Amino acid sequence: MTTAPAGASLDAPALRRRVAALVETHDPATTDQREFLAARFDAGLAWVHFPEGEGGLGAPRALQAVVDQEFERLGFVPTGREGLVIGLGMAAPTILAFGTPEQRARYLKPLYTGEEVWCQLFSEPGAGSDLAALGTRAVRDGDTWVVNGQKVWTSLAHRADFAILVTRTDPDVPKHKGMTYFVCDMSAEGVDVRPLRQLTGEAEFNEVYLTDVRIPDSQRLGAEGEGWRVAQTTLMNERVAIGGHPEPREGGLIAVAAHIWRTRPELRTPGLHDALLRLWVEAEAARLTKERLRQQLAVGQPGPEGSAAKFAFSRLNQEISGLELELLGEEGLLYDDWTFRRPEGVSLAARSPGFHYLRSKGNSIEGGTSEILRNIIAERVLGLPGEIRVDKDVAWKDLPK
Repeated sequence: MTTAPAGASLDAPALRRRVAALVETHDPATTDQREFLAARFDAGLAWVHFPEGEGGLGAPRALQAVVDQEFERLGFVPTGREGLVIGLGMAAPTILAFGTPEQRARYLKPLYTGEEVWCQLFSEPGAGSDLAALGTRAVRDGDTWVVNGQKVWTSLAHRADFAILVTRTDPDVPKHKGMTYFVCDMSAEGVDVRPLRQLTGEAEFNEVYLTDVRIPDSQRLGAEGEGWRVAQTTLMNERVAIGGHPEPREGGLIAVAAHIWRTRPELRTPGLHDALLRLWVEAEAARLTKERLRQQLAVGQPGPEGSAAKFAFSRLNQEISGLELELLGEEGLLYDDWTFRRPEGVSLAARSPGFHYLRSKGNSIEGGTSEILRNIIAERVLGLPGEIRVDKDVAWKDLPK
């Protein structure tokens, strides 16, 4: 006889009552946001599908939308959480899936409340699209690991308290088998964060040098040598976090282009009208597809379908921002601000057309290049034959560097 999960009997009315009870004792209008989020976590209303005591109630994942909508209806809409996307969208599900009880107790609550910020130490100068080629070495020394290497394109590293880190622990086996995954304290001795200035003038990203950084074995996620399997959980959630976020109809950059079209009739031409309509329809189709993806996600873990959402997000942003410049002509060549800054988040629609155009170029690189996403879609969604890989059985140390 099987036993139902602890929260399986919960339904939408029961969760609404729990939300109302929390709001009754923690008025959103007068309670500090972080204190409110801590109370929400303790009540199991952070991620309802997580286990009890770890921010959830063991309830069906589909009921999270009910909780979020009810909090919004009762006046609680958290703000200033743009810098938490890596922690909330990538680190949390990975820690839930592979973390020990002690790790989940240590990291999940401060991650959720925003007390601790996370970054992602995956890509390297020689291992971006081919992440499994990474060479950052972790060598065991008793109960600690000594890490040396360089990571690149790291968002929020300059603010982060912790990082999810993938390393090479065994160079004598094929590249996918010799990797191990850690939680890295970004304040540890030997962690050096340097800004990377982008085409836009800003430095959202960083390069991170790790020199004799000592990480306790207690901060390892998953078994030694299983870093690739753990990383897959992170990457699937990352693509949903980037490309699968909810939007209203005519949201995102297509809203900006449509606004220009409606308010600037002197810019209209038949050719631009045709291009705008085509992109509007494609943006709406992508939005509806993402909604279906979120419904699938509500009853399971992210799968390779998230790669399609992220691929569509990247392509549409680049094409729509290009159309925006075409609409505006010479006016579109003006750039609003080249000031060097290190932003905590990115909002494409909040800046000038020139910024939209330049920043969208990075969309097809970050979070998985569009070339790699095409392979994932072909092989794991459409079931087409896999690309020939001549190095999959070759020890990492014997691969060309």
